[in-house]
Amino acid sequence: MVDDDVGRESDDASRERAADTDAVDAVTPSSYLLVVLGAGSYLLLMANWFALAAFLDPIADGLGLSDTQSGALVGAVPLTYVPLSLLSGLVLDRIGARRGIAISVGIFGVAQLLRSATGDFAGMLATTVLFAVGATGITFGLPKLVASIFPSRLLGTMSTVYILGSYAGTAAAYSVGRAILGPALGGWRPTFRALGAAALAFLAVWVPVALWHGRRHGTPYGGDGESAFSLASLRTDVARVFSHRVMRLLVVVGTAYLLLGHSLQGWLPTLAGSRGVSPEVAATVATLFVVGQAVGTVVVPPVSDRLGRRRDGVVACGLAAVAGVVALAFVGDAVGAGAAALVAGSGVGGVSPLVRAIPTEIEDIGPALTATAVSLIFAVGELGGFFGPFLVGGLRDLTGSFLPGLAVLAVGALAMVAAGLRLPEI
Repeated sequence: MVDDDVGRESDDASRERAADTDAVDAVTPSSYLLVVLGAGSYLLLMANWFALAAFLDPIADGLGLSDTQSGALVGAVPLTYVPLSLLSGLVLDRIGARRGIAISVGIFGVAQLLRSATGDFAGMLATTVLFAVGATGITFGLPKLVASIFPSRLLGTMSTVYILGSYAGTAAAYSVGRAILGPALGGWRPTFRALGAAALAFLAVWVPVALWHGRRHGTPYGGDGESAFSLASLRTDVARVFSHRVMRLLVVVGTAYLLLGHSLQGWLPTLAGSRGVSPEVAATVATLFVVGQAVGTVVVPPVSDRLGRRRDGVVACGLAAVAGVVALAFVGDAVGAGAAALVAGSGVGGVSPLVRAIPTEIEDIGPALTATAVSLIFAVGELGGFFGPFLVGGLRDLTGSFLPGLAVLAVGALAMVAAGLRLPEI
């Protein structure tokens, strides 16, 4: 009888502790709304970003650009991330995500308007670099926003929300910007103006909602600290992030992720075309890679949240990427290439939210240094994003085959697996 009473008391205590945890982890509906709006900022960013690639041919003709100059413009934004990312993250950790996102949208919206009016390569390059300044604030501000207003059990799921916004924006640049707005408005200049104006109009929604949410709910999980812009404070934050072993492993994962993502997205149509398929089928193969990314983004982070297994999620994504890249090296038909692209995309897409969510859960990093931590991953990782496509193309020039380049990508995917296996369960 005594044992039954003890058991009942133990059950009651467990239920009380669970209730207390649920109360602490309660999330207001407006926080979900804010992240959905944040996804809208990412959609607008990517629609404006990839409008350049979508209209590259008429822009090059209109401005008299060489192929080298066109390539420099396409690569200018990711390359700007390398020197700028860490500074952007440090600033965001001090001014807060809500304010940082607003400033960033304003910067890239104005930059897009300026790009619509440029008349030569120098002007387009300068305004594209300015655009990149705003882009970094969205890339690192959204992980910080989620870390500040959501408990760790929801970080992966909520990261999925804004990353899906980025995929929608990339698709919109081609399907809406190039295919609809371009013909309707009369070319790339008015389309750029319309996209830039849409970004600035978004601020009329974001600013009042973010201000209201900030006053009413603050940052329940931390993140908007009182760190000053002093050199000592900046140096301390950088040292904390750089010296952490888990962060070094995540830098490897992030570099592999960007290496694979940029390389496959850029070269898949050409790779598929080299197998003798039509341009339409080659475009479908490339589209299946994007579909795979969306599937991985939707599936992997929520499962990781539910199981509490971040490490297993990273390893599984790395293995999927390895399998997809190896299959691309050996399949000879469109169906096989499409299936391989789908598998590789699921690995790349699945790990994308994880590299943004995991830093928040690391001891000594947390919400307060989330932007700095994610910016470190991208500062180094974008080197992989830049050199990956370069190596695939360069090795093909040297050998006449995509196999050496795919071997490089497979090694990158294996590095993701190896780093993932060494991650502790957080």
